Amino acid sequence: MPGECAFSYIGTIRSPHKAVVGMPIQSPGAAGLVGRVEMRPDLVDGLKDLEGFSHVILIYHLHRAEGYSLEVVPFLDDASHGIFATRSPRRPNAIGISVVRLLSVQGSSFRFANPDMLDGAPR
Repeated sequence: MPGECAFSYIGTIRSPHKAVVGMPIQSPGAAGLVGRVEMRPDLVDGLKDLEGFSHVILIYHLHRAEGYSLEVVPFLDDASHGIFATRSPRRPNAIGISVVRLLSVQGSSFRFANPDMLDGAPR
């Protein structure tokens, strides 16, 4: 059943994290920081009424992940685990998902709390 599935980017995630080194591995490590999603101009109308919500689900491309391993040793662990039992970005499909706290909606973008993803991640 192998196949391909293609998606079009609908925006870009902006975060203070420009490099993998030093980037938090979970959102509590980014406490106090703010991220932003810049939507494509043709999709801005889709942000209508978003400010009424407390959280947003971001699904994004782990655009800097290279290759994958089916078993990894996670950070702060000494045992190998299957990739699907971890948060490792080196996955067969480099897709990330984060539930983030919405801070504000401003024109063609929205701000969110505690970004734990790299700057420039396509969304």
